[in-house]
Amino acid sequence: MSLSCKHCNNSFETQVKFCSQCGVSVVKTATTRKIKDVNVIISFYVVMLVFMVSVYYVDITFPYNLEAEFIVELGFICIVIGFASLDLKPILKLYSFKTINLKLIVFSIITPVLTSFFVYFFIEFINDLFSVSNNSNCYQSYLYLDYPLFWSIVFIAILPPIIEELAFRGVLFNQLQKVTSDRVTIIATAFLFALIHFSVLSFLWIFPFGLLLGYLRSRYSTLWLGIIIHFIHNLSIVLLDYYNFYSF
Repeated sequence: MSLSCKHCNNSFETQVKFCSQCGVSVVKTATTRKIKDVNVIISFYVVMLVFMVSVYYVDITFPYNLEAEFIVELGFICIVIGFASLDLKPILKLYSFKTINLKLIVFSIITPVLTSFFVYFFIEFINDLFSVSNNSNCYQSYLYLDYPLFWSIVFIAILPPIIEELAFRGVLFNQLQKVTSDRVTIIATAFLFALIHFSVLSFLWIFPFGLLLGYLRSRYSTLWLGIIIHFIHNLSIVLLDYYNFYSF
């Protein structure tokens, strides 16, 4: 295949890195591109880990603080959008509705309701089995605010699905697809998604949950199914916590 230098129009019969006439880089080799993609993946996850540790620190230092919640969410949004901007066109294509049909919508509504009930009562069972006190009531965390149900829905059911799906099934998924197979990408994103939550117990259900979301992302090339499932799952957990708080 004949190549040419965009700087001086010198032609080459074989692939080279630099123009022999002017010295300008002609093409980036596959290895160079792969290294760049891997660096983006590593950078993304390191930044996410540092951010999550920072969130943990903020939660301890500024408990029950709405302003801190907003700052954390804004920081998360900025990080994800920043990485998304590095590969914007493929990301924007993931917000297409072309592959979504009625069956998928029904599936995306029913499945998270079932998974949320299973997860909720599974965790309750584990806590009872090992006599562990469960202080992770999502609704209760926002009782210090007026309209706690509203705020728990905003911070747990609405924002995380939108931003986390963009982060893991969008940015990270796209980058991993460039360097490995779809199967490995699905498994890796699910694993990293579960790992970032810093909970051994949660890992048991977040990992398979991530596998499902990753499969749907790979199969239908859209983030909407993951967002819908993630939203309904989290919303169901919040409502179960709300019911549980006032019924016992």
